[in-house]
Amino acid sequence: MASQPKDLIDLEKKLLEKEEKLEREKKSLEKEKEEIAELKREYREKLSKVSSLTLEEAKKELLLEVEEKEAREVARIIKEAEEKAKATADKKAQEILIDSMRHGALDYIAEFTLSTVKIPEEDIKGRIIGKEGRNIRAFEQATGVDVDLDEEGVIRFSSFDQVRREIARRSLEKLIKDTRIQPFRIEEIVGQTRKEVEKIMFEEGEKLAHEVGVFNLTKELLSTLGRFKFRTSYGQNLVVHTLEETKIGIHIAHEIGANVDIVRLGCLFHDIGKVVEGEGSHVKLGVDLLKRFNIPEPVINCVLEHHEDKPFSSIESVIVYIADAISGARPGARYEDVEEYAKRLKEMEEIAKKYEGVEDAYAFEAGRELRVIIDPGKLDDAQTTIVAQKIREEASRSLAVPGEVKVTAIREFRAVSSVSDL
Repeated sequence: MASQPKDLIDLEKKLLEKEEKLEREKKSLEKEKEEIAELKREYREKLSKVSSLTLEEAKKELLLEVEEKEAREVARIIKEAEEKAKATADKKAQEILIDSMRHGALDYIAEFTLSTVKIPEEDIKGRIIGKEGRNIRAFEQATGVDVDLDEEGVIRFSSFDQVRREIARRSLEKLIKDTRIQPFRIEEIVGQTRKEVEKIMFEEGEKLAHEVGVFNLTKELLSTLGRFKFRTSYGQNLVVHTLEETKIGIHIAHEIGANVDIVRLGCLFHDIGKVVEGEGSHVKLGVDLLKRFNIPEPVINCVLEHHEDKPFSSIESVIVYIADAISGARPGARYEDVEEYAKRLKEMEEIAKKYEGVEDAYAFEAGRELRVIIDPGKLDDAQTTIVAQKIREEASRSLAVPGEVKVTAIREFRAVSSVSDL
């Protein structure tokens, strides 16, 4: 019987352990119950919130939740894309430019204006000079070129203006065939030839425009573009430069998805101011001309911005700028001194033309000689001498011309009552 109390103690101990275990389980169940109740409350609140949202609001909430969860993943993808773009951008740009330059290759051969006429017999020079040099003076006055007769078998023309040289060359060839070389006939032939050259310039302008895919331009614009045939830009023929640049620009525009037509016209017209008479830069002269013909503003902006005179307003302007730089900057394309030379002589002529009574003016001998044609009805001999002196002083002062500037003022009064074909 002594073992009975011990058994009771063990049983009591087991009961206590079970009771403690039950108590722990009870507390755990209560905690889970509280958690479940909390979850129910949260879901109840969410359901309540969702029930008050419209369909669009619910979509936004869902998208916001997805964006928050995927933000890091999206950021990682963007970063990888940026790094990949940086790694390939330079290579892709090089490929586009190289391919564009290949498309800019031309089969057009620049036709630089001839400045000499070959003569079969030396005695023809005597007829060209005329009695006391009156024929040669009339020819130089009508054409605006300086005639060099010193070389045997050849007559050479000197003028910075290639259009004048072309008119002079064609006119003299006609006079030699015609045999009637006299002042009146010279003026008549030069007038006819000037019209012929104007027709040639129209045809050349039309050819240039069609070559780059531009049609239906006005006659005046086409004639202006045709002057590119007889104009160089830093020694680079303007037709060659314009064709080359336009083809490069068009290809770049296709590659990057820019407006091809705006780039096409912007490239075609970008240097048109270089063949327009007037004061100011070629950019300003070109923009003013295009505005007169109601050319679209995006095209005008390409012309206005191709030398970065103002900030780029479009990707098309940037393309015109790049294409111009590629064509002009390639080795051997241009010579700086040619452009500066032509500009200086043009300025010298403009100085003389602004004086009252001056009909026209022509610069020769690299700017060391200026011939001024005076209207005899406006200035007498004394006034002509004074004007010549003023022109010489202003030209010497304003322009950096080496040596003395010689100004020859020509005042000639001529009355013609009839012309004989004898």
